[in-house]
Amino acid sequence: MKYIKLEGINTPVSQIGLGCMRLNTRSQSEVRKFIDTALDLGYNFFDHADIYGGGECEELFGNELKNTPSLRNKMIIQTKCGIRKGMYDFSKEHILNSVDSALKRLNTEKIDILLLHRPDILMDPDEVAEAFDKLEASGKVTAFGVSNHSPFQIELLQKALKQKIIVNQMQLSLQHATMLSAGANVNISFHDGGIDRDGGIRDYMRLKGITLQPWSPLQNRFERKYVEDTVSEELSVLLKEMAEKYSVTVNALLIAWLLKLPENAQPIIGSTSPVHITEIAKATEFTLSREDWYLLYRTAGYNLP
Repeated sequence: MKYIKLEGINTPVSQIGLGCMRLNTRSQSEVRKFIDTALDLGYNFFDHADIYGGGECEELFGNELKNTPSLRNKMIIQTKCGIRKGMYDFSKEHILNSVDSALKRLNTEKIDILLLHRPDILMDPDEVAEAFDKLEASGKVTAFGVSNHSPFQIELLQKALKQKIIVNQMQLSLQHATMLSAGANVNISFHDGGIDRDGGIRDYMRLKGITLQPWSPLQNRFERKYVEDTVSEELSVLLKEMAEKYSVTVNALLIAWLLKLPENAQPIIGSTSPVHITEIAKATEFTLSREDWYLLYRTAGYNLP
C-alpha cells in the first residue's frame, strides 16, 4: 500500500480509502474480519456517513473499537453529515448533534475528518463556521472537508471558516469522468465533451491543495452496477486484456487508472469483501503507462479533439 499526506492530518493515509456504506450487510464477525484484513493490507483510512444504513454501519464499526480499543490508533476515520430525509441541513445544531451521535456510534472520542455531505441550499456559512469552531475547540473533530461541492460553494464556505477545507469527494470513474473530459475539450463546440458540468472543480482543487476523493470509482453512476458489467464490449475486452497484462483484476486496473492522476487522488472503494480489498490493494503496486491510460480513456468513449 502507498500513502499520501492530507493537510492537517499527521498520519500518512492509505492512497485507497475504504467506504463503509455496506457494512450493515455484514455480520459483526464479518465486520471484524474486514477491519483486520484491511489493516493487515495497509489500509488505514475508513470513510463513513451518518446516513449509511441509518447509522448502523457506524455502529457495527464502533462495536469493534469498543471490543478492541487499540484498533483506533491504527486508523483514520472520516465521516459525513448534512443529509436528512427529504432535505439537507448544515445548521449549527444539526452538525453538532450529528457529530455527537456519530462519536457515540463509532465508540471514539474524535473524528479525524468531518465532511459536509451534499450542498445545503439554505447554508449559512457563518453558522457552519460556529459549528466547526466548537468541534475543533472541543477536540471532537481534527479536520474538515466537503463532498459533492463546486468551487464557488467551497469558496463561499471557506471565506467564513478558520479551518481549511482539505477534502472534496466527487463522483469519478472511467465511466463517469466529465471533470476530466471537459478539461481536454476546452473551446470545442462540435460535441459535448467540452461541457463543464463540474465548475472546473478539478483544477480548482489542485490550485487550492484540496484532496480529491473519487467516490463510486467501480460503479456506473447511480445505477449501482459495476463498471465492469456495464461497459461496451470493446471496452470490456480491453479491460480484461490490460488487467492480464498488469497481472491484476479489472477492479484493481480501474483504481490504478485513477491513481495515475497527478494530483494524488484518494479513491474511496465501497467493497467490504476481504477478497476484493486484497485484490484492489495491488493497484498501488504498479503504474499504468500514459499510453494505456489514454487508450482506456478513449475506448470508454471520451473524445480527444
